[in-house]
Amino acid sequence: MVLAVIDLQRIFAEPESGWATPDFQRVVKPTQRLVELFGDDVVFTRFIAPEHPTGSWIPYYEQWPFALQPPDSYAYQLVDEFRGAPTLDKTTFGKWGPELAAAANGQLVLSGVTTDCCVLTTALAAVDAGVAVQVVEDACAGVDEASHRKAIDLMRLYSPMLEVVTVDELVNRAGQQ
Repeated sequence: MVLAVIDLQRIFAEPESGWATPDFQRVVKPTQRLVELFGDDVVFTRFIAPEHPTGSWIPYYEQWPFALQPPDSYAYQLVDEFRGAPTLDKTTFGKWGPELAAAANGQLVLSGVTTDCCVLTTALAAVDAGVAVQVVEDACAGVDEASHRKAIDLMRLYSPMLEVVTVDELVNRAGQQ
């Protein structure tokens, strides 16, 4: 089992960013608790822009040109609380792929931003791959509270393959083992 911390980057954290997630700061402390709980079994991911967008990504970056920055740009770095952690970088919303599959070993726990985009697409791809997924509701934030709620409610429909949990539930379960 692995915890994948999805995209806790400055581009989503800072209010002046075109991709600011209003509740971003609310998920930092719960995520720190999860990182402590999971120890070495944590993967931080980063959404990064491709050098040359293709396909449907072309009009996407035409809409969001400020995001066409190199991976080492300030905007794409993890926020200070997680600075320096190694990252799994993807140019896609979903972070599921061979690297995360190998780390998860059949069980994946997700936290991060945004619930209604990168967390959701990662969760559903993992479920399709046959992985048991837990999404930590209080360690995720959406583009707004209504979108977060909708995404959480949608993911509940995937039970029992996908379980929506809280940080306290995971901490309590770990204490009982």
